[in-house]
Amino acid sequence: MYILLSMVAGVVLGYVLNSSYGANNVAARDKTLDYFSLLADIFLRLIKMIVAPLVFTTLVVGVAKQGNMGAVGRIGGKTMLWFICGSFLSLFLGMALVNFFQPGVGMNLPVPATTAGTTTQTSLSLKDFIGHIFPTSLFDAMAKNEILQVVVFSLFFGVATASMGEKGHIIIKALDTIAHIILKMTGYIMNFAPVAVFGAMTAVIGKQGLGILSTYGKYIGEFYSGLLLLLCILLLAAILFIGRKVILLFKHIKEPVLIAFSTSSSEAAFPKLMIELERFGCGEKVVSFVLPLGYSFNLDGSMMYMSFASLFIAQSYGIHLDTATQISMLLVLMITSKGIAGVPRASLVVVAGTLATFKIPEAGLALILGIDPILDMGRASMNVIGNSIATAVVSKWEGELK
Repeated sequence: MYILLSMVAGVVLGYVLNSSYGANNVAARDKTLDYFSLLADIFLRLIKMIVAPLVFTTLVVGVAKQGNMGAVGRIGGKTMLWFICGSFLSLFLGMALVNFFQPGVGMNLPVPATTAGTTTQTSLSLKDFIGHIFPTSLFDAMAKNEILQVVVFSLFFGVATASMGEKGHIIIKALDTIAHIILKMTGYIMNFAPVAVFGAMTAVIGKQGLGILSTYGKYIGEFYSGLLLLLCILLLAAILFIGRKVILLFKHIKEPVLIAFSTSSSEAAFPKLMIELERFGCGEKVVSFVLPLGYSFNLDGSMMYMSFASLFIAQSYGIHLDTATQISMLLVLMITSKGIAGVPRASLVVVAGTLATFKIPEAGLALILGIDPILDMGRASMNVIGNSIATAVVSKWEGELK
């Protein structure tokens, strides 16, 4: 609510400033708007501050807690297979749609001075990409927000910690505590979001005028069209495995989906969703295993948004990303999103890390801060639907679907 009010206030003030200065006094206008841009810049710096340590701690704990990967068992293997396929489908669909619609092409925003000259063309060869994956120093990778390098170190560290047995439990417990502290910090930072939205919208409207609002409307409409297409694909997959029972499934999960949409939180729907899936006929053991895992590994709506938003920001700055680089971005998102899926506004955090990895100005996050709550409603609903279908399909595979 506060974010929407801040957005409206920013639009109004931006329009007033844009009109009052006129075309003949652009330098004075921009100097005034720089103070409003500072509000968004501070918020973005705070987001960047937590990305690397959050990825490190959550990934290490997630990997280490698995212990012996063979112990995950038959259900875990089938579940992860579905999750990986669903995640890649969602990311690829977001990439395909943003390339088809090109919502950011008309914005023509200037690249910030700190990155000008280095981001007009972003392309990595396969050799460069593979070489870039492996860090020479964890601290250097964290300092530069090289998220993919942090991920590689975290995976090695997590596996090694798990192999230490009882001695490793001390490290796991310590990093788990640190992860929760950083999550608490994330909550504090997100409280600053309305101020950042006000500053960002004032600066954008003040410089670009009200005409840019049509770009936002186009962006929202195209994203929700993408969610509808993703829903159709998931429905077809569900029909393939559970047949006509998919109709009954949607009757059962209708209320949890509405809860997720109205609260913009898929977590808020979790307790009711678990009850309704058991009422639908999914085995209790399958529900208690697949659903919690899905809330960390199978957020279909959020995954599609991450690739959609990252490429939208690149388009807004006129940054060209070739197909190979976009596929590389998908792989980065596939990995980094698994570690911090439980973070409030997790999509913004993951997008921030991805932009830094591909040398795209993180200032572009300010473009989507104001409309993020509207998009979050759709993301949360799709996350609930995706996890419901996954649970039903795995129950069918296990012969646990009554």
